[in-house]
Amino acid sequence: MTRTLIKDTISEIGNQVIIKGWVNSVRSYGKLAFADIRDRSGLIQVVGGKDLGEIRVESVVEITGNIRAREEKYFNPKIITGKIEMEIVELKVIEAAAELPFDIHQPDLNVSLPVLLDNRAVSLRHQKVTDVFKVQATIMKAFRDHLIQNDFTEISVPTIVTGSTEGGSEVFPVNYFGHKAFLAQSPQLYKQIMVSIFERVFTLAHAYRAEPSVTTRHLTEYLSLDCEMGFLEDWTDLIKMADSTVKAIFKAVSEKHQDILDNFGVTIPKTCDDTPCLKLKEALQIIYERTGRDVRNELDMDPEGEREICRWSMEKYGSEIVFITHFYTQKRAWYSFADPQNPEETLTIDLIGRGVEWISGGQRISNYQQLREKLKSIGQNPDDFEIPYGQAFKFSMPAEGGFAIGLERITQNILGLENIREASLFPRDMERVDQRLPKIDKKIKK
Repeated sequence: MTRTLIKDTISEIGNQVIIKGWVNSVRSYGKLAFADIRDRSGLIQVVGGKDLGEIRVESVVEITGNIRAREEKYFNPKIITGKIEMEIVELKVIEAAAELPFDIHQPDLNVSLPVLLDNRAVSLRHQKVTDVFKVQATIMKAFRDHLIQNDFTEISVPTIVTGSTEGGSEVFPVNYFGHKAFLAQSPQLYKQIMVSIFERVFTLAHAYRAEPSVTTRHLTEYLSLDCEMGFLEDWTDLIKMADSTVKAIFKAVSEKHQDILDNFGVTIPKTCDDTPCLKLKEALQIIYERTGRDVRNELDMDPEGEREICRWSMEKYGSEIVFITHFYTQKRAWYSFADPQNPEETLTIDLIGRGVEWISGGQRISNYQQLREKLKSIGQNPDDFEIPYGQAFKFSMPAEGGFAIGLERITQNILGLENIREASLFPRDMERVDQRLPKIDKKIKK
């Protein structure tokens, strides 16, 4: 007899089957015991004797048993097998679990985040933690599916590079066989190159930022959902694509995971047909008028400004997301395209969702000579970027641009998680690379 997945036992009433999985919980009543067994497809209640009651939670078992209908008064509507149960004929413990560091099957894990991360292989087994990454998988799939539907080609790019992508110093150096290399801050330069090959591309790429920040919304390694597109008719094509992409993500999560959203007590972000779009100057003026905080001469919005502009967007348009455009040239990356009508500003965008930046992007400089001059202006040697980046532009590039979505950050904000580390399977930050690093004297800030 071959293994039957738990979800398929529903159609096996009156039959004997074999299931394999983990012991999710045990309830012992002397000679009679009940246990919930878990596999990748779901849970089922099994009924057995004293030996079942003595098994530790999370042990891996193989059970042969008879599937029978439960009495109606014992139905469990919370699980797919809630109208059936399994009577054990034979029980095999394949691997016995050690004693757990804490109860991972309580409805809410009343354990600090550092302790959860110190025991990550265990805490990931908690249903609510597992659900975070079910939603995250759907976000990735929705991103991929939407761009494929819009004729984008998926690519994979390196994460070991020869220089700083963004032109700053916040990079991790790598000793590459005696040569200097770095971990990539983003897949930016490679996806631009590939526009000259496929015209429209996207990638799911790991990105590394050596920023000395310990906050609830920053990681040193994160997954970036990046896309780039050529032959822009107008730079606002990027806004339309970013808007449709994030709304496709919302739709997929809502359709597939309403039960998880309900369990987290959250809703999909509210949107409107035409997502509000403001120039940075306009947004800073609105913040000043609403709060009295004079931030009109700032080069960017601070976290409180991002929260305030989302409050404005929700009040005026019923939208929890808002685009901010035309960031200052001195603030944005060196490859950003300056607004022909005002060279002090760039044709760039951020999407602010629920008070946090989710998306950043914009049109790029596509002229070879202009790129070289721009690199010189920031103290960089253009020849250092010639192979392979400069070559793509030397042999012509159409008007192009793109954007990137931080996977962990959008997951955090859809599910209302307090800390971005909850949205990372194995988070990397200043204080942790799996194990905790020596204590850094900084407090986590909101």
